[in-house]
Amino acid sequence: MFKQAKQGAISVISGSVPLSGDALDSLDSAFADCLREGQPHAVLDLRNTPLIDSAGLERLLELRDRFQKRTGVLKLAGANPLCQDILSVTGVGLQFEVFPEVSQAVGSFIQ
Repeated sequence: MFKQAKQGAISVISGSVPLSGDALDSLDSAFADCLREGQPHAVLDLRNTPLIDSAGLERLLELRDRFQKRTGVLKLAGANPLCQDILSVTGVGLQFEVFPEVSQAVGSFIQ
């Protein structure tokens, strides 16, 4: 459901299923290796994610907290208009750096 790729030292997690229900276990598995790193840096590519429900929003916040405890950073990128609205209306988007493209999010770690 979700897969991890590396762009330099940055992990990029992507999937094409809603962030909800059983998919959240797959999301956790995709982030597991990244979170074992000393100071994890990752981008969640939402380009092909059709929907984020309340459980998905909670999981995003939990992941953010796990990254912060390890002095790491999780950024979001490529959300479609519906997911952008969900992140905006709920205020969850304010808890992350959000970028229109994965390449911009990955590049932001260098600056």
